[in-house]
Amino acid sequence: MELLDHVAMQIKNLRTSYNEGEGISQDALARRIQVAANTISRWETGVYRPSLEDLEKLARFFEVPITSFFPPEAQGKDDEIWVALLRTAKQLHPDDLEELRKYAEFRKARRIYEGKNRTSAQRKSTKHK
Repeated sequence: MELLDHVAMQIKNLRTSYNEGEGISQDALARRIQVAANTISRWETGVYRPSLEDLEKLARFFEVPITSFFPPEAQGKDDEIWVALLRTAKQLHPDDLEELRKYAEFRKARRIYEGKNRTSAQRKSTKHK
């Protein structure tokens, strides 16, 4: 399954299972995250590709990690730096820790999302800048 197809499926699954399975309409979701009404439908069918900022809005609305939009094999394994960062962050206020977690997940999601959609030539040219 392609990455965009997986993202589309996850958006639809979250929307239809929202509120203990009652779901939320595409129009209501669009209003809640402030996008055009037909945008949700286009994301769910893969016609439009949501930006990472859009995925972050969805993740915050559904209260899930932004990485939940991506297949597990695309996420890779948590590395030692991630674990060390969380261990160091233990002294933060819970609200700050939550924002730190969301920021780290956003950065990880960006690497997954952009890395899967760039050609190897684009990745190489980025490394040399």
